[in-house]
Amino acid sequence: MPINRIVLYAQDIEETVQFYEKHFGFEASRRTGDRIVELSSRDGGASLMIHQAAKGQRGGQSIVKLVFDVEDIAAFCALSAKNGLEFGTIHQADGYAFANAKDPCKNSISVSSRAFRKS
Repeated sequence: MPINRIVLYAQDIEETVQFYEKHFGFEASRRTGDRIVELSSRDGGASLMIHQAAKGQRGGQSIVKLVFDVEDIAAFCALSAKNGLEFGTIHQADGYAFANAKDPCKNSISVSSRAFRKS
């Protein structure tokens, strides 16, 4: 059974929605009276559900990292930097590369070429 939705808790919902729309091409869907903004992936991947965080909930304390499949990590990181998203060092792993950053809520995110590595 595939994972289709991931809930992210955000102190600032609109800032978080704009971040994922701008940098990763998600499309927001809002329903009147619904407390969740659903972000759909244009390529058919999992949806992100942005939910208001509780007042006492601190950002960035989860042990989950969102990983986005990107074939050319260096090019994606360079383009992201021009758009205001700074990734850390590009790391080389077992036949692929990856780089890490944080979203506006301090959730860990990563771009990885692991899905494109040659066997």
